[in-house]
Order: sequence, then structure tokens, then C-alpha cells
Amino acid sequence: MFFLYQAALSLIILISPIIIIFRILKNKEDKKRFVEKFSIFSKKRHRGKLIWFHCASVGEILSIIPIIKKYEKKKYINQILITSSTLSSSKVISKFKFKKTTHQFYPFDHIFLTSKFLNYWKPSLAIFIESEIWPCMFKTLDNHKIPLILLNARITKKTFNKWIKIKNFSRSIFDKISIAYPQNLETKNFLKKLKVKKINLIGNLKFSEIDGDKQDTIDDQLKFQLKTKKVWIASSTHSNEEIFCAKAHIELKKKFQSLITIIIPRHVHRIKEIISEIKKLNLKTISHSSKNKNLKDVDIYIVDTFGETKKFHKIGCSVFLGGSIIKRGGQNPLEAARYGARILHGPNIDNFTDVYRLLKSFKISQKITTHKKLASLITFKKNKSHGKKIKKIGGIILKKTIKELNSLINNEFKKT
Repeated sequence: MFFLYQAALSLIILISPIIIIFRILKNKEDKKRFVEKFSIFSKKRHRGKLIWFHCASVGEILSIIPIIKKYEKKKYINQILITSSTLSSSKVISKFKFKKTTHQFYPFDHIFLTSKFLNYWKPSLAIFIESEIWPCMFKTLDNHKIPLILLNARITKKTFNKWIKIKNFSRSIFDKISIAYPQNLETKNFLKKLKVKKINLIGNLKFSEIDGDKQDTIDDQLKFQLKTKKVWIASSTHSNEEIFCAKAHIELKKKFQSLITIIIPRHVHRIKEIISEIKKLNLKTISHSSKNKNLKDVDIYIVDTFGETKKFHKIGCSVFLGGSIIKRGGQNPLEAARYGARILHGPNIDNFTDVYRLLKSFKISQKITTHKKLASLITFKKNKSHGKKIKKIGGIILKKTIKELNSLINNEFKKT
């Protein structure tokens, strides 16, 4: 099975130049740094101890930023490596001015490339976040005797069913994990069945928050303009959901003339398409990147820049989370909830079932299926007590996670 997997990867690598050229043209790939995916490195490995975090994309990176900030201050850690697979995640990490944290794109999961990667970076510890299961890298880490931690692990029922069909192969992968920290009980049970040796349930790391940075506030001019308006936010929207929210705006404007809907698309490369579709509804749009802060007669303010979602979640009293009207499983609602916003979502929230169950129990979130229902539930007043509940849970989870990681890091560093 492993041979077939490597053969398939070899074929993908052969045709990858065509795929990468296409992705560069679509602004989905870095035109210079894409070589990192072939283990051609653009940054240097410093002397001393290095720990490595691997994340899929933006959400996973943001979930570990509180940990990275703490380890930046630890003298016994000389360098922190973060890898990810998407262009958007690389742009987000660049906004944090870390001193000893280096970002690289994750290499293709081929035996030659993973070996080259580990021989260069030589991490003392590998920490993979959420659902990042890579057979070849796991095998290569095991060969190099580098401990592998699966942090904030998430295995869905759909994913589990796929792994269990290839039981022998899956067990040969999952038994390479030194310890897994699942984010929910369902994942814990799935990891047990997949024969992970050691499991410790702490909770979902996404409940924790990044301490306030000055860069996480909108500028004074825009803030002044928005204070004169009724503002609500549609965050992490996907195709068709922008129109859904624009129709909610039209409905809501029957009550509130001085209204602005802030839309933060999940993928900013779709901006031209989004603006074109919204204009068909005779709504005036303005983009965040235009630097135009004159909001007179503006209906829709579109955030078309990377890594600025938090700035707007801070001011939003009502936040609709995308990926939930269409079948994408929903997006993470916790950041907006931490700031006391009412959370509104569609029926498709499989990615965050346990999170939404908790939010619903706190009366923080509500499900909607029509744009009229969305408009009717929007409020312009925050509930700070709700936000404090989420922050308290996050603080406990972060503290426990740091304690666990400290123990693992200290034990590993003592060996060398």
C-alpha cells in the first residue's frame, strides 16, 4: 500500500510544474517560494534546538500563535519552524514579527523530499496540528527517531471511515504518533480505534486567544466612520454566501438606513467575482484595500486583505459564519464569540459540531436557513458576559496545552 502511495505521489510530482504554474496564475501559489514544496529551502537552519509545528492553513496557524508567542521567549529554544501548505497562511504568519520563528511551505509527501527536509531542519520535536496526517513524513520521522505529536487532533466520521477501510495501512501510519491531543471526544474514540498509542484529551485549542496586538485594531478614521453606522459582519464566506448576505442586507435596510454589511471572504482571490455579483443587486461596494474610508452611501464593505479578520470581529455585534449555507462544514466561530458577538450560521456545521453545541447551550449561536431569518436575528449590541465565558475556557485549555508541551520538550531536550 505504501508503495502505491509513493508511486501516486511520484506521478503527481512529475506533473506538478503544470499545476503550480496554473496556481500561480490564479494567485494561489507564491511564484518564488513554491520551490520549498520540493525541499529547496529559502531560509537557514540556525544552530541549537529547533521545534517544528506543521499546520494546514490559516485557521490552524492562528490556533497555535499563543503557543508560538510563549516559546519565542524561551531561551532554551533556538528556532521555531512553522510549515503550512497555502499562500494565505504564509501571508498571515508574516504579519507576526517573530524573531526566531521561520516559515516554510510543507514539502510534497515523498520519501526523498521528506528525508531531505528532516536532514536539513533536524527538529527535536514535530508537532502536527489537527487533521494533518502524512504517511511518508510520519514514516520518515519515525526512521529519524523524532517524536511526533498530533496537537488539537481532529478526525471526522467521514475521515475515520476512509482510514478504517485500509486498516493495516492506517495502523502503520497512526502508530508512528508518539502522543495525540484530540480536541473532542469523538476524535479521541476514533484515534483509539486507529491504534494511537497514547491519547490525552485537553480540549479545542481554538478556544484560546491571541493576546491583543496593536495591529489587531482598525485605524481611527475607519473606526470613526463605522461608529456612525449600524454594522454587522459576514465572515469566512464562500461562493454564493456573499449574495445570501447581501440579500439579508437589503432586508435589514428596510429598518436601518444607516447600515453597513462587512463581508470577509474566505478566499480573497474571488474579490472581483464577488463585487460583480453584488453590484447586480444595486448595492454600492467598497474594498478594504482601496484605503477609501469615505463610507457615505456604502452598503457592502469587503475585506480583501489577509490576516485582518480579527480587527473586524472585535467590532462586530453579530457575525454570520460562512461555509455553513453551502456544504463546507462551517468555519470557526470562536474568535467572534470571544468578543461577545451573536453567532449566526447555516445548517452545515459538521467541522465544528461540538463547538456549536457549546455555543448553543450558552445561547450565543443560532441557526438560520434563509436571508430573511438572518436579517431578523441580527443585533447591534454585544454580550460581553458571553465573551468572557469563551475566554475562560480558552485560557484553561491553553494553560494545560503549554504544560503538556513543556514536559515533552524538556524530556526530549534532556536526551541530546
